[in-house]
Amino acid sequence: MQFTSINPYNGQQVGQYTSVSDAELEVKLSTGHKAFLEWKNVPLSERSQLLKNAGVILRENVEKYARMITLEMGKPLSESRAEVNKCAWVCDYYAENASRFLADEVIATDAQKSFVRHDPLGVILAIMPWNFPFWQVFRFAAPTLIAGNTGLLKHAPNVFGCATQIEEIFEEAGFPKGVFQNLIIHHDKTEQILAHPGVKAVSLTGSERAGAAVAEIAGRNIKKAVLELGGSNAFIVWEDADIDKTISTALTARMMNCGQSCIAAKRFIVIESIYDEFVAKFTEAVKQLKSGDPLEEGTQIGTLARKDLANQLQRQVTESVKQGAVLLVGGKQNQCYHEPTLLGDVKPGMPAFEEETFGPLAAIIRANDIDEAFALSELSKYGLGVTVCTTNIEKAVAMADRVSDGAYFVNELVKSDPRLPFGGTKRSGYGRELSRDGILEFVNRKTVYVK
Repeated sequence: MQFTSINPYNGQQVGQYTSVSDAELEVKLSTGHKAFLEWKNVPLSERSQLLKNAGVILRENVEKYARMITLEMGKPLSESRAEVNKCAWVCDYYAENASRFLADEVIATDAQKSFVRHDPLGVILAIMPWNFPFWQVFRFAAPTLIAGNTGLLKHAPNVFGCATQIEEIFEEAGFPKGVFQNLIIHHDKTEQILAHPGVKAVSLTGSERAGAAVAEIAGRNIKKAVLELGGSNAFIVWEDADIDKTISTALTARMMNCGQSCIAAKRFIVIESIYDEFVAKFTEAVKQLKSGDPLEEGTQIGTLARKDLANQLQRQVTESVKQGAVLLVGGKQNQCYHEPTLLGDVKPGMPAFEEETFGPLAAIIRANDIDEAFALSELSKYGLGVTVCTTNIEKAVAMADRVSDGAYFVNELVKSDPRLPFGGTKRSGYGRELSRDGILEFVNRKTVYVK
């Protein structure tokens, strides 16, 4: 099978890749397992140094990797650079903290000695998406590899160029052969991979449908799964919010990566008394965004990664307007490009409220008061994160329990940070990435008891 990555801005071919055969895949699976048997015994200090090496390579080649990201999925070059640098950060973070995270936990019992140790599991499969083609992989790979596991990457077919470069980074950093392998395969090989006795778990970031399918396969094989799926984050604006600062945050929260982020703010729930002011200022801010060639400096809005994604967003806009939403700005599509779009007076039942909108579309919703705002926020099958904007910080923190999502941010957009656990609830998946929680997802927390 041949895979072709296409520049969504101009339709030109970026690269072409040939899938591995079933026999070649089996060799890679065996190679990963054999590598694990040696890699797990490499001292943590050496594994940490190799991960630091990867961080250095990323920083020294930011332009090279950023260009590939932009060519393959269309985000502005400035955002691609930031993504590469964030990958270097996560490498440094785990290189510096893994020894503390993986240290034995001594527990006082009636034993002479009792503690919990942390042993790696084996080969871990990563199924990763195209929207942050470097970051999603490195936030998986950094904790997983340094813990002593080996990794297999099944990336999205439209970013196989990025996947190839990532494998090269680990090789150049000095990781032994087989510790991290890129698989040029179709998703129909997932069952074959998870059935292999050396593969112990899977981490997937992707759509709800993909997560459900992979979780079913993992369940049949009694293999652990960590799922980070879709989201429809609420961005709640209280009447005492600093509107100008809130607009700035809202713009980034919705339009970064051309809106193609699971944790992007998608439903803007605004208290009635400030609704008109918020809408007017948000509309003006969106009008000022510069669309264009994502490789050109200064471009803020590029294209969506594929035409079908733009088509889907256009359907959600059109159907929501038919149901009574007000088109405030934007609303047009041209091939892979979709104008930054605001819809006002969005209500439950409309696609812009009910569905995940993966593009530059902000749905603005009226709420009579704070209680109704939280109630509207909870009317979602997703549960990744919520933002609350207010000057009453103490009150906002006290109301964190009103939200069932995996994250609650006050006066800031929901974002991932290597120092903080990341993950969702409900149909947004389960398990946690990053921080200490992330490195412990793929280790055996083994109880040791000495009498």
